[in-house]
Amino acid sequence: MYSRRVDKRIDTIPESTMQSLQRHPWPGNVRELQNFIERAVILSTGSILHAPLEDLKISADSQPEPVVTLRRVESSHIMKILRETNWVLGGPRGAAIRLGLKRTTLVSKMHKLGLTRPALGMAL
Repeated sequence: MYSRRVDKRIDTIPESTMQSLQRHPWPGNVRELQNFIERAVILSTGSILHAPLEDLKISADSQPEPVVTLRRVESSHIMKILRETNWVLGGPRGAAIRLGLKRTTLVSKMHKLGLTRPALGMAL
């Protein structure tokens, strides 16, 4: 398709190129792949597809962020509020109010998430 647009005949795609194309995660999905192939056709001379494979290298800046679970986010947020309230769960200045929960619901979540108050003398 692209070779017709630029009036080139591509007969061969080297095996190493094909493997690199298959291994790449294509974060932009099909459009990114299409753009890459189109560019490769334009840059190729002769009937062999010469793809700029160095462009497929994922830089450290574009690495996908590790998946953070909802459980981890919820646990971290509750712990932050518990520290800020000095582990006071109920009352007008307690963690439950700040989290928008009933005290009993907070206690239940803490139990479910395995959150316990650190022993005295331990660093928070």
